[in-house]
Amino acid sequence: MKKSLIILLFGVFSSFTMMAQSTIVKGSVKDAASSEPIPDVTITIEETQQSTLTNGLGEFIFSSNVPLGEQVLRISKTGYETKRYPIIVNEGQTVNITDMTLDIDITGAEDLFTITLSDDELSDDTSGSDNISGLLSSSLDIFQRTAAFEFSSSFFRVRGLDSDNGSVLMNGIEMNKMYNGRPQWSNWGGLNDMMRNQVLSNGLGASDYNFGGILGTSNIITRASSYRKGGRITYSSSNRSYTNRAMGSYASGLLDGGWSYAFMIGRRWGDEGYQDATLYDSNSFFATIEKKINEKHSLNFTSVYTPNRRGKSSANTQEVYDLKGIKYNEFWGDLDGEQRNSRIKEVEEPIFMLNHYWDISSKTSLNTSIGYQFGKIGNSRLDYAGGTNPSPAYYQNLPSYFLEDGDLEGAYEAEQEFINDGQVNWNRIIDANLTNNISGANAAYVLYEDRNDDKQLTLNTVFNTELNDNIILNGGINYKKLDSENFAEIIDLLGSTTGASNIDSFNQNQFDLNNPDRVAFEGDKFRYNYNLYANELSGFAQAQFKYNKIDFHVAGSVTKTDYQREGLYKNENQILYDNGVEIDNSYGKGDKLEFTGVGAKAGLTYKITGKHLLNFNGGYITKAPSIRNTYTNSRESHDYVGKINGVNNPDINITEETITSFDASYIFRSPIVSAKLTGFYTTIEDANEISFFFTQGSTTGFIQEVLSGVDKEHFGGELGIEAQVTPTIKLKGAASVGQYTYSNNPDLYVTSTSDDFTTTETDANSGLTTTVNTSGVVSTSNLENYKVAGGPQTAYSIGFEYRDPNYWWFGATANFFDNAYIDVSPLSRSEEFYTDADGLPYNDYDPDVAEGLLKQEKFDSYMVVNLVGGKSWRIGDKYVGFFASVGNLLDKEYKTGGYEQGRRADYRALRDDVSNTKRVFGSKYWYGRGVNYFLNVYVRF
Repeated sequence: MKKSLIILLFGVFSSFTMMAQSTIVKGSVKDAASSEPIPDVTITIEETQQSTLTNGLGEFIFSSNVPLGEQVLRISKTGYETKRYPIIVNEGQTVNITDMTLDIDITGAEDLFTITLSDDELSDDTSGSDNISGLLSSSLDIFQRTAAFEFSSSFFRVRGLDSDNGSVLMNGIEMNKMYNGRPQWSNWGGLNDMMRNQVLSNGLGASDYNFGGILGTSNIITRASSYRKGGRITYSSSNRSYTNRAMGSYASGLLDGGWSYAFMIGRRWGDEGYQDATLYDSNSFFATIEKKINEKHSLNFTSVYTPNRRGKSSANTQEVYDLKGIKYNEFWGDLDGEQRNSRIKEVEEPIFMLNHYWDISSKTSLNTSIGYQFGKIGNSRLDYAGGTNPSPAYYQNLPSYFLEDGDLEGAYEAEQEFINDGQVNWNRIIDANLTNNISGANAAYVLYEDRNDDKQLTLNTVFNTELNDNIILNGGINYKKLDSENFAEIIDLLGSTTGASNIDSFNQNQFDLNNPDRVAFEGDKFRYNYNLYANELSGFAQAQFKYNKIDFHVAGSVTKTDYQREGLYKNENQILYDNGVEIDNSYGKGDKLEFTGVGAKAGLTYKITGKHLLNFNGGYITKAPSIRNTYTNSRESHDYVGKINGVNNPDINITEETITSFDASYIFRSPIVSAKLTGFYTTIEDANEISFFFTQGSTTGFIQEVLSGVDKEHFGGELGIEAQVTPTIKLKGAASVGQYTYSNNPDLYVTSTSDDFTTTETDANSGLTTTVNTSGVVSTSNLENYKVAGGPQTAYSIGFEYRDPNYWWFGATANFFDNAYIDVSPLSRSEEFYTDADGLPYNDYDPDVAEGLLKQEKFDSYMVVNLVGGKSWRIGDKYVGFFASVGNLLDKEYKTGGYEQGRRADYRALRDDVSNTKRVFGSKYWYGRGVNYFLNVYVRF
């Protein structure tokens, strides 16, 4: 009886147990060569597109909404070959696939693209060179991969957007600069082996690390335990930015006692890249060490130090290119038999961060980080306070200047001089200073550096929890504090022993009235000296919901930002008067500016089947303007957008920038074909744009041009498709068709200390005469419907890739670009264009002629063909290989960008300039590289 009862109870218990069992798919992934577990591998169930990442032990699990029947697991990670594993899932059972293996992608192709983008296209101090490609270089999205690998040489911008619309993180700490909102890529340049572990969210998709921007988030993971055990030695040769590169890296894997570490050293160098005299001198150091305290807690320390120097190249007029070719660079000349570039950018900003990883439970984690970055960014240039402009391409040195006056002989002599030399004459500069030494005059020329020395502290914590099988919550708090010192420092007196005068050579005003008539020597600060302080406190919360047919997420954020300027010089140009009362607009602390930004976004994926998916995203974001687009002339004054000559303008208020964005995608995925078609629409409102240049027309002088309340509209479509037509041949294609335009006529004003912007006023009581700055009159710039400059708005790519089973491979792509436009001058589209110096319209103004003068230049369309290929060998447990690429195989000359010069911004001056045989102040352009190459040889062990 007892025995029967026991059997009955056991049967009932077993039945309930079987009923309670859930359907689970779990397993682990290891390196095929070393048998070490691989963390951060993406595991995807293709039927539902559910995905998860392996943990530090290489393990993963799916425990909710697992589809039944025959399924396929797709296993992928950067640096490895993607694999697909078929499985059969039965209801209430556990499918356990342990020790699945991934083979190293021995072609090493991913390294090629990382080098090309993250190190090669970095000229972030020019508008023609900014791009988002580096952010996307590890993306698994078909279109964005093509945009990164194929479109970047044309400075293509995804959806026409600047890189400040995407977030780049390192271990959860944001790397975007507070000054301009953009990542400083060179802060981790040359560390390719250590920067490959990335987790990406595209566009307005969900990110576990922050709210992100409308171009998504890329989180670079430098956790020591996440690196594959082993080392790599690499040598590269190129004619792009540098000519040589050497790198070595090693990762220990997880050691006894819970320790792991990884390090890397590298060097890139060359006397010049593709452009003349563009030297490259860069060292890279990286180290990370982790201690796994126990199963719940781990500490990781990372240090990054990449000091680098590189020579800049100039944008030139078409006249200059016609005479000297597309490699010409006006910034250099020979000195003592060596090339010397006057424009050197030097970046030295080490990064240190400490991360605490706390796995509170199997479903909840808290990652807390502290980061500190300090150092300097310097940009050198020649100052010629006591001499003539030393630029060999200065307009008075070119044939067009003489042709304007009909001087054919002078034009011919200038042409021959420029063709035969056309470089900076360092010897003449030094001779001028030596002559001044004899007479006791101050230096005619000095080489100085525009410096900003930043110290930034970042605190960050991110919380993640899985509430149940369907809901995940993310949240985080971030605080950033920036102290930025900004000044000009003399780095070479160029033979002078009398030093440089700290007086404005244009109007003889003192740069610092607290130290009048000061003479500066090497290592001294001069011209300007001020501090900027910024604080940012932000928080976000996000909920992700995952079900069989629908996935969706919602997220919100709040950000408080404040800026303040502190002037250390009392600039005489900024001594203003209000009813006879002196106002100092430069020295001490200015107004504290405060902004509140909010964000909301949501996304939904509807899985029609495992092959057909629909994805929708929308977002609304307000954010503080960057420091760069807040202060109108921070080198001299406290003025900011809306505060003009020390007085707030009631018609202009500086405010948060507003972004609204939507996109919809159709996604098709099968074992052979993968494709994604996306339509997008984005508006940007209340943005500011500030530029600095010299103008010459009805007014003349150095001006600060301020656009306020700028609205833009970006819409278009994207397509990415690839087909594995045979086991060895893959076809791929991509297309982007967009229209990016200004959608309103923003407010415009200019400020200047030029005499053309000053007048004298006499006080009625005292009879004293005072000079008053009259710049800052607000007008409108008629920019509506003009195209936003910044790369082609239409781009297509088609290509193929062949991978032989014997580990050699090659590929080719043809890329077509169109609808790229010049960056127009807002001043030429304002009342300044048709108004004479007396404030009345020109009496000879012709609207039809004006329309032709103001038509936006469209660049010619062009096609670029690229080749890539390589071969690898496995020798025991080591890998040896090489790969090479040839860019622009057909040596096509093409313009990648450019801008109108604002020097002749009025109707008469522009009309007369355009009517010349050669324009004196034609637009300046950047050209793409001709035929170029990259060769890489490596050993992995």
